[in-house]
Amino acid sequence: MAWTVATLQKSLKERKIKSIDLMRTVFAAIESRQPQVNAFISLNKAQAIEEAEKADRDLDKGNAKLLTGIPIGIKDVICTEGMTTTCGSKILHNFVPPYDATVITRLKAAGAIIVGKLNMDEFAMGSSNENSAYGPCRNPWDLTRVPGGSSGGSAAAVADRQVPLALGSDTGGSIRQPAAFCGITGLKPTYGRISRYGLVAFASSLDQIGPMALTVEDLAIVLQVMAGKDPLDATSSPEPVADYRAACREEVKGLTIGMPREYFGEGLSPEIDKAVRDAAALFEKKGAKVVEVSLPHTKFGIPAYYLAATAEASANLARYDGVKYGLRVGRVDDRGVALRSMYERTRHDGFGSEVKRRIMLGTFALSSGYYEAYYAKATKVRAIIRKDFEDAFKKCNLILTPVTPTVAFSLGSKMEDPLEMYLSDVYTITLNLAELPGLSLPAGFSSNGLPIGMQLIAPHFREDLLLRGGFSYQQWTDWHLRAPSGSSALEARYESTKGK
Repeated sequence: MAWTVATLQKSLKERKIKSIDLMRTVFAAIESRQPQVNAFISLNKAQAIEEAEKADRDLDKGNAKLLTGIPIGIKDVICTEGMTTTCGSKILHNFVPPYDATVITRLKAAGAIIVGKLNMDEFAMGSSNENSAYGPCRNPWDLTRVPGGSSGGSAAAVADRQVPLALGSDTGGSIRQPAAFCGITGLKPTYGRISRYGLVAFASSLDQIGPMALTVEDLAIVLQVMAGKDPLDATSSPEPVADYRAACREEVKGLTIGMPREYFGEGLSPEIDKAVRDAAALFEKKGAKVVEVSLPHTKFGIPAYYLAATAEASANLARYDGVKYGLRVGRVDDRGVALRSMYERTRHDGFGSEVKRRIMLGTFALSSGYYEAYYAKATKVRAIIRKDFEDAFKKCNLILTPVTPTVAFSLGSKMEDPLEMYLSDVYTITLNLAELPGLSLPAGFSSNGLPIGMQLIAPHFREDLLLRGGFSYQQWTDWHLRAPSGSSALEARYESTKGK
């Protein structure tokens, strides 16, 4: 059986395994695979080992919390006190936050142990993890291919069995797309379901933190810890938090699942089309009803997103100027001489090409005379897309779609064509625009052995429905438990690290 969060919880509590041995196993796996996969930017080894020893003492005394002794990797866009947080960028290569993000505070309070910070596209801007200043992460199923982005390191580390659990962030598909490419399970919650306090902003009205793991049950366990109102984040919601693990146990019989006709057309790989339709047939066999629905304004999702997101990025990234923190290139004397030069050189040297591209696009969209024509119009399109989903949910409980139009593509194959890269997120972007929750889960493999993902979408704050549908599907299939042939095999490594 795979070492999931749920199985590790049980084994640790029953003292069949020790947290310290588990932690040594994790670091042995990471260090063995880092040269090939490059999933981590930094490690927290000394502190993690110390915390694992404490976890064992707590477990021995019967004082375990929900996640006591469970290792977790954190996307390097989430602030961690005393640990470097780079956002995959040169401009923050030396930034050490003086505080923890709310999600980190809650995970630590539940006993989780942070093993390190995970690779990502710079400032979460990308679909392949090739925009990282720390080198591209690679897909453990095929090291010549991308893991997806921007949470590529998070997806690759879980798929490669380096860690059982990771956090990502999702602005336009950055949890769901890499989860699909790497054959794991990832959840983008409703906007406001999880606090964004301590998440370094890309596009503030779209960003959302979420968990990534092997199973839907693991996501439910971690979501329970992180969800809920946070006084430090005015955009977090007071909406009551459901019992997510209990929701997993409910059957799908009686649910209606919609399949939007706009998501099954030109550009979709036939193998992915078949895998998603096969999943729909399985839901129907198990008692759910499957109907066709329409999301007619889907085609406007990408242009609306790349106006709204880049405009917000332009404003959010204006703070990186070499003055208060991060990289500084050049000097300024007491009279402020050379200040402009310092700004320009810092941002020129500190940001990569994709970040610069999006800042320029966003600055143009917000510039005088263009705001109404671009950003304001994109905001109106968001409202129309949200209405499309509201209308669709009058006919169904869940919506089933592909996650990506293709399986993971080769490293370097789309770097020269930004528009083609942006189209990788055609099925995920609309959820962020409409602020809806989405679940990506494995649904099969292509003829060349690469993972295929499918996406479940639910109404606002109905993560319980997502988990219910996803958990049921994973009881009928084993796609989510299959591992890459060269993976770290945590379970096998454990015996060799015990007691060392």
